[in-house]
Amino acid sequence: MSGFALAPSLLPHFTSMWQMSATQGGWLGGMYFIGYILAVPLLLNLTDRIDARRVHLAGALMSALALAGFALTARALNVALAWWWLAGLALAGTYMPGLKALTDRLPPSAQSRCTAFYTASFGVGAGISFLWVDAAQRWLAWPTLFSLAALASLAAAALVWLGVAPKAPVAQRPDPARWRRVLRDRRVIAYCGAYFGHNWELFAFRSWLVAYLVWVEAVAPSLWTSSPGLIAALATFLAVPASILGNEGAQRWGRRRWLTRVMPASGLLALAVALTPPHWSWLLAPLLLIYAATMNLDSAAMTAGLLTGTAPSERGAALAVYATVGFAGAGLGPVLFGLALDLVGPGSRAGWGAGFLTLAAGIFLGRWAIARFSPAAR
Repeated sequence: MSGFALAPSLLPHFTSMWQMSATQGGWLGGMYFIGYILAVPLLLNLTDRIDARRVHLAGALMSALALAGFALTARALNVALAWWWLAGLALAGTYMPGLKALTDRLPPSAQSRCTAFYTASFGVGAGISFLWVDAAQRWLAWPTLFSLAALASLAAAALVWLGVAPKAPVAQRPDPARWRRVLRDRRVIAYCGAYFGHNWELFAFRSWLVAYLVWVEAVAPSLWTSSPGLIAALATFLAVPASILGNEGAQRWGRRRWLTRVMPASGLLALAVALTPPHWSWLLAPLLLIYAATMNLDSAAMTAGLLTGTAPSERGAALAVYATVGFAGAGLGPVLFGLALDLVGPGSRAGWGAGFLTLAAGIFLGRWAIARFSPAAR
């Protein structure tokens, strides 16, 4: 996760260096997740037949390769897109396979809560990534930042190799019928649709937040927005308690009831950000942080709900569908944000407002999926 924030944090620099439009900037942000969705079905399917630890190790090594390749050869947008795509593919080998490796080693009674903590750890890694990149880019050239992140990926592989014992998966034989069972389960479809909307909103927000704050600071300089990377890191860190509390709330009040209430709240906050003028930075900065927390009240509740209601032998298939659909939203969201910005007016308040409206559209779509497809979701 150390390299997660490199492209979003350096987007203003890359935009200037490669003379990118906002739509091209959106493609750079979205390409990471396009790489993810192309690999995750195959890799998670493998985790029903081989130890997910092995998949995770391969993903960490691929991450190191992608980041090192970006550092050494990305001197044009097309090359950068290729390496960033590979970095996203590497994430497909670490994130959900890591969750599968965890749940395979836990008793059923601990799986829901530990899933919430694992999901929240994504926010910790992403937040630290925003924080260290923001601090280091003031002193180091961008290729050096990518090289350091590559070394961190190698260290992560070493930690898993040494700290996680091998374990055979529950299902050893291929079972094509499990895919039919998963795809016919309306509960799975509901969570997939909700995750699509959640990731559309979340990753478009993270991809564009630093660039948005750089624009706000240029238009209306203020102490509140003088450190875009710090605000982005804080916004990402807030995902941790929000995800954990969200799962606790879902367990207490019911997952469907919880999700159909917190997801519209997130959409309304996106609308509020879209309407807030940049010179009201004293209001805008806290509002962005509240919005960042609220948009994460649903993620762990969805993932835990998917896993706890799925048979162990089918979890890899269910996670493959869930991650593929969900991260399709992550790939689409940044591109739609950039497209809206280009169409309405790059560098204008209306353009940025239109970008945030696309975030609201994503989460309202996710809320509709939960309400429409799974009246029995728990």
